[in-house]
Amino acid sequence: MKNKTLADGLLSAGCVKFGDFTLKSGAKSPIYIDLRRLVAFPDLLKEAAAAYADIMQNLDFDQLAALPYAAMPIGTAISLHGGWGMIYPRKEVKGYGTQVQIEGVYEANQRIVVIDDLISSGGSKLEGIQKLNSASLVVKDIVVLIDRQSAGVEFMGEHGYKLHSVFALPDLLDYWEQSGAVDAEMIAKARAFLG
Repeated sequence: MKNKTLADGLLSAGCVKFGDFTLKSGAKSPIYIDLRRLVAFPDLLKEAAAAYADIMQNLDFDQLAALPYAAMPIGTAISLHGGWGMIYPRKEVKGYGTQVQIEGVYEANQRIVVIDDLISSGGSKLEGIQKLNSASLVVKDIVVLIDRQSAGVEFMGEHGYKLHSVFALPDLLDYWEQSGAVDAEMIAKARAFLG
């Protein structure tokens, strides 16, 4: 597996946890992914940014757009690592000042690579992408750290976007099981939950 030290770091930093969790949907899960924790670990964040940048070097884009809120510190780290400009679509438009939907400097028809922390179903990505599209920005690629493999890749593909990920969750589970970092029973529960 590529990026083993990053995979180990995600586990030790508590960005991926095993136990009993209630998800936003109300479902009970034996695994929880919280990549917002990356901001507390600068070296790990730097390593994650480098892993994103490895993928992005093979993509055709003018700048990156980080989706609020989880991906904004990640996007900033990637921007600093690669020297790429960054913009971001606002979740809510300010009722004062410039009242812009997208923060940053950009021109119509620029190619934008969208950055997010992870993908599950993919629905939340579309909202941000639609704001970018409404400003005449062109999005073809989305890069995430973890693909939960919950049909998000297919969903984005159906909407004309190509998803790239540093890790697929099943591969992380395999790696953590083989390395003995996570109890085999917890891995089995996570696999069963993910289907």
